[in-house]
Amino acid sequence: PKGNMAFTGKYEFEGDENYDEFVKKIGLPNEKIEMGRNCKIVTEVVQNGNDFTWTQHFPGGRTTTNKFTVGSEAEMETMGGKKFTATVKIEDGKLVAEFPNYRHTAEISGGKLVEISTSSGVVYKRTSKKIA
Repeated sequence: PKGNMAFTGKYEFEGDENYDEFVKKIGLPNEKIEMGRNCKIVTEVVQNGNDFTWTQHFPGGRTTTNKFTVGSEAEMETMGGKKFTATVKIEDGKLVAEFPNYRHTAEISGGKLVEISTSSGVVYKRTSKKIA
């Protein structure tokens, strides 16, 4: 892995692009789409070498945690709450995971957490600013 892989921190949702088009494409139900729109998600990442704990705190107290080791299979949870197994890889300093119906990348760029999910040509980009 490259030296710029410092993901550890707490990040607060700052903005996104193509949210509606993307969540419709992956088949999220309408009430979940409404809940997730402009949702001030706080993402907390603890990185210990290649071991990650990736927690998303949603307003209202719900949290989702994915624990994984780069290069090893891990059980994860999708945006919609489905469980699946994936192997997270590192490509060009980005974490890359193949979710059941989209590809997800995460990187630290300019001190921000930039996450990109792609499904059938629709690219959803979410940016979060570091708060801790």
